[in-house]
Amino acid sequence: MSKALGLWALLSLAACDLIPQTATSPVPQARPEVAPPPPPPVVASNAQRSDASRALSVHYQRVQNDLVARGLLRTDGGGPDTAFTDTVLGRNFVRIALFDEFVATPTGLEARPTISRLRRWEQPIRFTIEHGATVPDDQRTRDANSITSYVNRLERVTGHPMSVGAANPNFHVLVLNEDDRLDYGPRLRALVPGIDETSLRAFLDVPRDTLCLVLAFSVDGSPNYSQAVALIRGEHPDLMRLACVHEELAQGLGLANDSPRARPSIFNDDEEFALLTTHDELLLQMLYDRRLQTGMTAAEAAPIARTIATELMNTGPS
Repeated sequence: MSKALGLWALLSLAACDLIPQTATSPVPQARPEVAPPPPPPVVASNAQRSDASRALSVHYQRVQNDLVARGLLRTDGGGPDTAFTDTVLGRNFVRIALFDEFVATPTGLEARPTISRLRRWEQPIRFTIEHGATVPDDQRTRDANSITSYVNRLERVTGHPMSVGAANPNFHVLVLNEDDRLDYGPRLRALVPGIDETSLRAFLDVPRDTLCLVLAFSVDGSPNYSQAVALIRGEHPDLMRLACVHEELAQGLGLANDSPRARPSIFNDDEEFALLTTHDELLLQMLYDRRLQTGMTAAEAAPIARTIATELMNTGPS
């Protein structure tokens, strides 16, 4: 870690198995990016997958089938059964945007809800998509189309400038199978120079029930994000992979926490909804409303958030 510059990261883990969970935590010790990241390596898309990767595909297909059979992973965005009020929306915003679910300790991550500050991007977000060598061409095409479409939606909802494929990207979406991910340490170090071991290990030592994650970095403890890296497991079936894209990219914008009371929402551990909902679009609009200042405390942001929530409930999402 540089003696002059420190950098902390939001760590968001979207996990679902028998007990799905999402965790967020600030992770210390990394250096800011000092030069544009190198271009992605040129890799063939016909590399053979290992038995371990194929076994993960079977496992995640079973997980998705089970969730869908139980009426979860909904894609309808909510309906009459999930009505909410402006009071609920404002409360959910404070809980999701202004709290961390996990904190970093000397022994690792600890589940301890902790009040935080409002964090988001102030600079334009330039997304890039990288696939591992073992991800086939047809999946790469589907992923690129769905991620680009979703980024366009996020830009429209937030009013914040975003693009896919621009020069000097600062938000890297990595779609990797297990064989690709295990060898991605050098590439991750190139994307995030000075990345600390805690963040690196979070990326490389991912348990099976962690479906995806995002690391969002900012310099010197600033609440302004400067770069992010999202990991999407390539072994997921299409719906689960898309659900990971929706959750991790949105959390990487600054909606860092989950709340069991948030409904209809992807920011909830129950996996009821797979894709960004109308409720979640309103949260993103609130997050990037200029009446809220990056770095605000919960006490400062809450009354403004309540005012914005009331206005939005009267007009609906943009």
